[in-house]
Amino acid sequence: MASVWSQAESNGRVYYYNTVTKATQWTKPEDLMTPSERALANQPWKQHTSPEGRPYWYHGETKQTTWEMPEVYKNALAQSSQLPKAQMPAPQFVAGGAHSFSSQPQQRDRDDYGERIGQDRQIGYGQVDMNGARGVTLDTQNDPNYATFEEGEAAFISLLRRQKVQPDWTWEQTMRATIKDPQYRALKDPKDRKAAFEKYAVEVRLQEKDRAKERLAKLRTDFGTMLRRHPEIKYYTRWKTARPIIEGETIFRSTNDDTERKQLFEEYIIELKKAHVEQEAVARKSAMDELVQILMGLDLEPYTRWAEADSMIRSDNKFQEDSKFLTLSKSDILTAFENHIKSLERTFNDERQREKNSKVRRERQNRDRFLDLLSELRAAGKIKAGTKWMSIYPDIKDDARYINMLGQRGSGSTPLDLFWDVVEEEERTIRIVRNDVYDVLEDKRYEVTPKTTFQEFLALMSTDRRTLSIPEDTLSLIFARLQEKLVRKSEHDQHANERHQRRNIDALRSKIKHLSNPPVTASSTWETVRPQVAHTEEFKVLDSDDLRRQAFEKVIRRVREKEDDHADRERSSHAKRDRRNGHAYDPRDHAREPRHRTPELDIYEAERRKAMADRERVYSSKSGAT
Repeated sequence: MASVWSQAESNGRVYYYNTVTKATQWTKPEDLMTPSERALANQPWKQHTSPEGRPYWYHGETKQTTWEMPEVYKNALAQSSQLPKAQMPAPQFVAGGAHSFSSQPQQRDRDDYGERIGQDRQIGYGQVDMNGARGVTLDTQNDPNYATFEEGEAAFISLLRRQKVQPDWTWEQTMRATIKDPQYRALKDPKDRKAAFEKYAVEVRLQEKDRAKERLAKLRTDFGTMLRRHPEIKYYTRWKTARPIIEGETIFRSTNDDTERKQLFEEYIIELKKAHVEQEAVARKSAMDELVQILMGLDLEPYTRWAEADSMIRSDNKFQEDSKFLTLSKSDILTAFENHIKSLERTFNDERQREKNSKVRRERQNRDRFLDLLSELRAAGKIKAGTKWMSIYPDIKDDARYINMLGQRGSGSTPLDLFWDVVEEEERTIRIVRNDVYDVLEDKRYEVTPKTTFQEFLALMSTDRRTLSIPEDTLSLIFARLQEKLVRKSEHDQHANERHQRRNIDALRSKIKHLSNPPVTASSTWETVRPQVAHTEEFKVLDSDDLRRQAFEKVIRRVREKEDDHADRERSSHAKRDRRNGHAYDPRDHAREPRHRTPELDIYEAERRKAMADRERVYSSKSGAT
């Protein structure tokens, strides 16, 4: 029964076409497989070919690969060889493809083909075999047999070498040149022959490439030796200039490729340029080192300017006489100068930092010694809470520990700061004791007054166990501070009373100032004004008639000053008008110029003005209400 599958080719690749379902696929269907292919299709091992043309086997389940044919694969292959060979059907035509064969794959091996068509028919001259080569009559009875695939492959490659097969030949050309030789059948499978040919081509190409490299390496060496014999060829010489110089050399004529000659010449020029650059770098480094020595001998300062240093360098005898310095540019000299100045600055800054650290360390030691001096005075009882600087100054003014502290302007404390720190420590100690004294005074309900004596205070403190053990000096200090506090409080109360009294006087003065029936004039007397304000609160607040009269006198004095100012302005106005009318200037007019009153110094002026403004505002609001 004919198979529904057909074989075809597309772009040189074989695919399979189903004439019934019109389906196409790349995998060979089972209908077209030979018995050996069916036997091998069920095996997990599959044969593949490496990029170099060498066959290997791959296990689809374990992912294992091997160059040797597995035993399972050999057994399956042996069993398939015992099966009867099928007749090859006539070729069929498939639309869109090449010739196809319905049930058997195309066999390119001529001996297999001969067996299918019969032992009595052989390929003769003029006939074209399945591999595309015109064949000859071969004796298939004397085919060489080799024990391993590697031996057969080596024999086939040896045949290719004997026939001088070139790596750029096609497979068809190779078959035409080698098919007559019995060793052609050292490999049975045409695929293996082609793979061996490809492997041979790769090896030949690699060998040719290696030989070309060796030839070029030797030519490069000889070419370089030849060029070195011509010192007139410099690193800047061009090919068109050098070619006439070297074209008569034997080595030059050893190659006919002018591009190759030019390439070798350019490689030699690159070496010359590299050597020239290295020589310049060495010479420049030597010159820079010598220049650094010159700069160190010029005794420059960290603040020396470039213009001054440049003239000093160029005037140096060694710099002028040595030609190596000609390779240095002005930028190089400037760079060397900057590096030298930076080195000097680092040295200078390091020295200053060392001096600063030494000074800080010395000042810290002086402070520690002075603290020891203060501790000694504290232990001797000369520094206590409330001690003043002037009380200890006579004891320390000639001491070296105090004298060494003078003039220190670092970030540390001054002698006075350290003294106050010690006094503050004593103050913290006495605050605890002071709180106990205050508690005793509160518990005893005893009030210390300015008339209280220290003996009374001491007797009271001795009656309580909390203050019984306090030293008498400490109690004396606490008592003195209590007395000072009372004095300050008394002074504060007195000042408050005085301020209150002045405000009351100002209030009465404002009341007198705003009398309207009759108003107060410069001729008014206290006896006439007193009945007008005797019923007011401002009058009653003042408990002394002298204070009330003082308020009245202030009003009268201010009224008279206003009248004098008004009269002075009138006289000045008349004098100016007379001068405009042509009257001569009278010096006595200058004496009649208005005199400005100099205000008397009063430390409470601001408060008094505020109180006056408040009273006037209150008076205005009351007058508007009535």
